[in-house]
Amino acid sequence: MRDAPGQPLLDVTELRAWYGDSQALHGVTFNVYQGEVVTLLGRNGAGKSTTLKSVMSIVSRRTGSIRHQGTECLALTSDAIARRGIAYCPEERGIYSSLTVEENLLLPPVIAPGGMSVEEIYTLFPNLRERRSGQGTKLSGGEQQMLAIGRILRTGAKLLLLDEPTEGLAPVLVEQIGAVIATLKQRGFTILLVEQNAHFAAGLADRHYVVEDGRVVDMIARADLAASGARLAAYLGV
Repeated sequence: MRDAPGQPLLDVTELRAWYGDSQALHGVTFNVYQGEVVTLLGRNGAGKSTTLKSVMSIVSRRTGSIRHQGTECLALTSDAIARRGIAYCPEERGIYSSLTVEENLLLPPVIAPGGMSVEEIYTLFPNLRERRSGQGTKLSGGEQQMLAIGRILRTGAKLLLLDEPTEGLAPVLVEQIGAVIATLKQRGFTILLVEQNAHFAAGLADRHYVVEDGRVVDMIARADLAASGARLAAYLGV
């Protein structure tokens, strides 16, 4: 399942993870190269979100190998992983109700040079500029997703882990989030994307990994996606 040359930016091998005594991942293996958008596709409960949480070390226990820029990260804490330039945008978005939109945006620390300025983020998400003084949780679902993504762009992280960014959004907002992801790729960000919406992912990703029962069971390159539609539909049950 490794079809790109050189050393991956993120290389995950035989990753197993637990929540308490319950094992959620059973040997996940995949990689992401610099500048790629890579998706993890699969049905609900397959282990996609747990894979992102495991990379960030926010599960009870994990074994296997997680290498970032060639360095083994399995023993690192979540804050140490974040300081390496890996940022995680959770499905639940994590917007603080006691803070304004701009205060939410400014909350994470800058961990490396090269992050976007607040003005650049407002240019990317004009809705946030208009609502900058309002309460973060009074935003619409789509605007909260924009805020959650914008918040990690300030940090200087170059590897972004996005968990279900289109979940529950209207089609026009899904299209807007897709345009933002395409722009981020053009700007040199590397993105690992968990998605249920295969149609949305198809237009963005270089490669798609299919996750079933806590394992990666297939990898489909963008060039092969059209010929693999029936196979992918069978995996996803659509």
